[in-house]
Amino acid sequence: QMHLVESGGGLVQSGGSLRLSCSASGFNLDYYSVGWFRQAPGREREGVSCLTISSNDTRYAGSVKGRFIISVDNGKNMVYLQMNNLKPEDTAQYYCAAAPLPICTVEVPQLYDYWGQGTQVTVSS
Repeated sequence: QMHLVESGGGLVQSGGSLRLSCSASGFNLDYYSVGWFRQAPGREREGVSCLTISSNDTRYAGSVKGRFIISVDNGKNMVYLQMNNLKPEDTAQYYCAAAPLPICTVEVPQLYDYWGQGTQVTVSS
């Protein structure tokens, strides 16, 4: 059975950093695209970043470009999201998702088949 599990969320002050982890089991991430999405209370889910594992192609939402970095550890079947210079508006539940997409996207979360349970990130001002 295919599972994604996020970890690494927490409470951090504005300007701080966190690294989120997404661990995959039951399938090999090498053949998938992985995306990070977030949803704050009362707001729609939005794409943050994605990675096409086979090509190492990465995409970022404009709001996080230059602050967040997505990466993969193929040996561990894990994807990470390094978040730097965090802002209060980054506060949200963060989810990783995977799909056998040839090119990843942060624009269409509906294309992703598998989702984790999420991890909460709270940034205080």
